[in-house]
Amino acid sequence: MQKIKRIQLNINQNNESVILGIVSAEPDYKLSLALNKKFRISLKSISPVTLHDNNSELTFSRFSDITGSPDLIYDLISNRTGKKFFLKKLKNIDYIFQIFDPGNDADINDIISALRELDCITAVFNIDSKAIKDKHLQYLIH
Repeated sequence: MQKIKRIQLNINQNNESVILGIVSAEPDYKLSLALNKKFRISLKSISPVTLHDNNSELTFSRFSDITGSPDLIYDLISNRTGKKFFLKKLKNIDYIFQIFDPGNDADINDIISALRELDCITAVFNIDSKAIKDKHLQYLIH
């Protein structure tokens, strides 16, 4: 009978994504084009985030880029549809720009500075996902 050998796997628990709030008056497709040019990525419209709220279905547009590094994923999600909000506690935010970077290769301060350089963006906020208690936040975390 063979002896059972246990192997301890080291799993990095910092596989969280960075969530940035963007204030912009531009429509989602124009903002995604500006982000594509600035960061040399390829945000493309994919299936929207759909939520059910008080017997109504809410859809929030979503653009995603997964063509680059397999570990680096960019998502741009609209925070409003009509008068309803995806993250209700962040009503001043128009878009949520999520960067899933488990290797921590991207410098967040550089990304925020680059976003602030774009004319179509009024403001950028780094959002702490642990500080926000919103039931819809689960749709952002991979």
